[in-house]
Amino acid sequence: MEDSAAAAAVAVVTVPFPTQGHLNQLLHLSMLLASRGLAVHYAAPEPHLREARARVHGWDAAGALRLAAVRFRALDIPGGYASPPPDPSSPFPGHMMPLLEAFCDGARTPLAALLRELSACHRRVVVLHDRMAAFAAVEAARIPNGEALGVHCLAASYNVGWVYPAHRLLVEHGLVFHPPDACTTKEFVALAKRMGQERRRAAVAGMVVNTCRALEGEFLDVLAQIPSSDGDKLFAVGPLSPVLPDTRARGSPEESARPRHECLSWLDKQPPSSVLYISFGTTSTLRGEQIRELAAAVRGSGQRFIWALRDADRADMDTREAEAAVHGARLAEAAGGLREEIARGVGVVVTGWAPQLEILAHGATAAFMSHCGWNSVVESMSHGKPVLAWPMHSDQPWDAELVCKYLGAGVLVRPWEERHDVTPAAAIREAIERAMASGDGAALRARAAAIGEAVRAAVAEGGSLRQDMDDLVAYLTR
Repeated sequence: MEDSAAAAAVAVVTVPFPTQGHLNQLLHLSMLLASRGLAVHYAAPEPHLREARARVHGWDAAGALRLAAVRFRALDIPGGYASPPPDPSSPFPGHMMPLLEAFCDGARTPLAALLRELSACHRRVVVLHDRMAAFAAVEAARIPNGEALGVHCLAASYNVGWVYPAHRLLVEHGLVFHPPDACTTKEFVALAKRMGQERRRAAVAGMVVNTCRALEGEFLDVLAQIPSSDGDKLFAVGPLSPVLPDTRARGSPEESARPRHECLSWLDKQPPSSVLYISFGTTSTLRGEQIRELAAAVRGSGQRFIWALRDADRADMDTREAEAAVHGARLAEAAGGLREEIARGVGVVVTGWAPQLEILAHGATAAFMSHCGWNSVVESMSHGKPVLAWPMHSDQPWDAELVCKYLGAGVLVRPWEERHDVTPAAAIREAIERAMASGDGAALRARAAAIGEAVRAAVAEGGSLRQDMDDLVAYLTR
């Protein structure tokens, strides 16, 4: 009774940065905390609340209850929702910058009003804010019973590379840290610096990280020793997304009654570990020439495939109408090279939202060609699937380094230095064949499978994730 009373006396406000990978992590964290009896308020602009709810997947019936327990609170911001279409010639999603700047400028006032409302009726209010939404920490400090923790949505090792690019761990594993100004735009770097200044203005108590010791244990030990504007507490509570059992249909009444994406039904018919899953996330758009080269590589490799082919999200994330027109043209472009394979049932192209967790957990999926966003890396490793790394921007070059050189569970498709070039079909096909049809590929898959088992142990009762989550809840409700 005392624990539940303590939880009820605390309001937790999660404030994500308004891009899909960040929205997703904070929503999963909100659901996990709500399952522990905490009153959790997930605060974001209305269009992003809508799409975050629509896209959450991988949870069982208990997960639906967790989602229902989270209170969604709209932060209305002036402007920012209109954006130009994505620019395929630029790896970085510059079309999102008006939204990101409008959010960091305009969400402060409605968030402050929400915190004052909660402060009046709770013993404590704890703001778990995306580190790129650090203005939330300043607002938490303004209320008498407020506190803030930063949520680091990137790899823990990214911070080590940032502070110590010549650290022993990087040198020993041949890891190269590319600074942000080489991987983003000057406008985004300026925004990130501004949020860093906000963090230093507020007394942030600590950092929550979407990782675990099975993935980054050595780096977590180093990170715990680095003085940070996020305080001295460190909670490694990842993976935040569910780690699923094999999602092949079993024919049980429960499975038969559950709606499934049609690509999963196609996967059910494929041999074990035979399918390459291809997706470049929600912030990258491939050039037409690159789509054609990738299609030619897939065709030439002879491998079964699922290709999630979609443009980057726009500012309001509501791309359904745009998908009908734009994706139709891009599908035709890709299918021009893969029409025969699709007709023969060798592959599937998904132009809408793809159920990535279920695809990665499926026994027929062998490997994942990915942009190496941190969510995708964690999800792939959690389900024991090696990565064909094709980083696009931001922290993704580092994630590719980590998964290929440190974890030893990936193969690089395109070196970062060639990011402005169209990668030819021959180079892509070589990476596919290495990962899917060679002795190296067998070793990669074995290594990824071992990492997946270690992550499952971390998630299980008594594992490091459970312990860190217990510690986080105890800290929040103290």
